[in-house]
Amino acid sequence: MRVHIATDHAGMELSSHLITALSAKGYEMIDHGPVVYDAADDYPAFCINAASAVVADQAAGVHALGIVLGGSGNGEQISANKVPGVRAALAWNLETAKLAREHNDANVVAVGGRQHTVKEATALIEAFLTEPFSNDERHVRRIKKIATYETSGQIAL
Repeated sequence: MRVHIATDHAGMELSSHLITALSAKGYEMIDHGPVVYDAADDYPAFCINAASAVVADQAAGVHALGIVLGGSGNGEQISANKVPGVRAALAWNLETAKLAREHNDANVVAVGGRQHTVKEATALIEAFLTEPFSNDERHVRRIKKIATYETSGQIAL
């Protein structure tokens, strides 16, 4: 599986760890930055680029997911969710990480690097990456409604 990853300065240490750890597990890690520490960096471009790459890969039939990291993960999740076709979920425990995939078929996970130890954050991300989408009809129906609004502006009831 290809995994696109991006961060801000607050998640650089975690990002570096994840790239190494997940590569060792066979994931193809694509780093969207930043490449140098800058406490005043602006994360939106990094996260949008990673999210866009996930959507492009998925459209091309490549099995891909994304990871966006920051101090809280909130701004990074918001940025990723601006990309059409992205369903980014903020994971703060194992249950939310798994449910993001199982129920929402989320394709990007956001994690706050300042909210968890490296061990905890790694476990959240591994849970997200390994949990399959349930394909349950109710979840498929709800995701289609979100996609309809995203592409047409029409709210499906």
